[in-house]
Amino acid sequence: MAAVDPQLAAERAVSLPALLTSRECRQARQQAWLAQHECTLLVLTLVVPGPVKDSALTRGIFNLGWTALLRLCAEQGWPSPQAEALALSTGCEGFVALRADAQRVKDCAMQLEVSRPIGRLWDIDVLDTQGRILSRRDIGLPERRCLLCGQPAKICARQRRHSSEQLLHEMERMFNDAISAD
Repeated sequence: MAAVDPQLAAERAVSLPALLTSRECRQARQQAWLAQHECTLLVLTLVVPGPVKDSALTRGIFNLGWTALLRLCAEQGWPSPQAEALALSTGCEGFVALRADAQRVKDCAMQLEVSRPIGRLWDIDVLDTQGRILSRRDIGLPERRCLLCGQPAKICARQRRHSSEQLLHEMERMFNDAISAD
């Protein structure tokens, strides 16, 4: 069963102020989870270009990531006092509290991200018990690359080298490839 129903996606543009508010709310949720559980926190969001963050496509991609992360946690035997997926108009968010070493969780999560092409669209954050986010740089991974040209993604985004339509088309292709591979 899917974590979030793709058929219930908002399918509407989100404003920049709404995205910034959503980020602040996610950070507050993270802090609340850390205070409640006093353990490592794994957070899944997506890398989504353009103003529409909640669509059938993004929910499908999120569900693939959520399923993969829950499977990883089970395979590693990490106890989890709570896991929750949220379907928001600003994009899906998944939270998993884990009784496991944060660095080990980050290593495994990043391995999951890089071992599957669709993983490029997952943004998996791992926070230690003090709330420090372990970055890609912390484990020696390079910054994210553009989906289309391979240049640093930040540069392409800042310079608007590719249209949202081009990037979304590539995301859809990646999603279809991931579905057909399963």
